[in-house]
Amino acid sequence: MLLRFIARFAAIAILPLVFQAAATDPAFADDAVVFAAASLKNALDDAAVLYKERTGEAATLNYAGSATLAKQIEQAAPADIFFSANIDWMDYLEKRNLIDSDSRVTLLGNAIVLVAPKESDAAIEIAPDMPLAELLGSDGHLAMANVDSVPAGLYGKAALEHLGVWDTVVDKVVQTDNVRSALAFVASGEAPLGIVYATDATAEPAVRMVGAFPADSHPPILYPVALIASSENPDAPAFLDFLRSDAARPAFKEQGFSLVAPGT
Repeated sequence: MLLRFIARFAAIAILPLVFQAAATDPAFADDAVVFAAASLKNALDDAAVLYKERTGEAATLNYAGSATLAKQIEQAAPADIFFSANIDWMDYLEKRNLIDSDSRVTLLGNAIVLVAPKESDAAIEIAPDMPLAELLGSDGHLAMANVDSVPAGLYGKAALEHLGVWDTVVDKVVQTDNVRSALAFVASGEAPLGIVYATDATAEPAVRMVGAFPADSHPPILYPVALIASSENPDAPAFLDFLRSDAARPAFKEQGFSLVAPGT
C-alpha cells in the first residue's frame, strides 16, 4: 500500500509543472495569475466563473500547498496574487517585501476534520487520548498534508499533539505536498482516515466526516490574500477587489468557508 501512496504522491507533485507551461502560453498572458492554496480550489474556481460573467475577464489559477507557492513566489514565479491557507506563509513573503502590504486582507476561515471513505463505518469521538491508532489498525495509514510546512498538516499535527495522540500515530502518517492530495488518498480508499479541511470534506463526495477537531486544539485557520509587490498586471487589483466583495461571498460560503473580512 505504501508504494501506491508514493506513486500517487509523485504524480500529484507534477501538477504545478502544468501551470508553468500554461503560464508561458500567450492565451494566458493578460490574465491575473493567482497562486492559491489547494483547499481553495472549488470555491475559487466558482468565484473566477462569477468574475468572468460580471466582467468578461479571466484569471489563471494555480493551486498547490501554501508553502510551495510562497517559495515559488520567492523565486520570482509569475504570480500577481497570493491566497494562502495560513498567516505564517503570507508573513514570510511580507517580511521579504514580496507582497503589497496595503492590499493584504484576511478573508476566510476554516476548520479541520477527520475523514474516511464514504462507505467506511469508522467511528471515533475527537477527544483527548482518543484511540486513533487502534482505529487505523496494524497497517492503516493516516493521510495528512506535510506536517512541517503545509498549513493543513501543521494544524492537524498541532491538534493531535494537543489531544495527546500524535506520538501514537506518527509512524502511521503518510504526508503529501498539499491537502487535496491527502483528501484524494482517502477518497480512493488508499488511506482509511485522513485529516483535511472541513471544506475539503464538503467538496469530495467520496469521503465522509468522522468528526471535527475542536477549534482550541490548533491555531486559528485563516486565509490571507494579497497582491504580489512586483505585479504590474492591471487586472490583478480588480480581481482581488472582487474576491473581497459581496458578489464573491456565495462562492466561499457554499464550500463551507467562514467569512472573516467584511464585504465591499
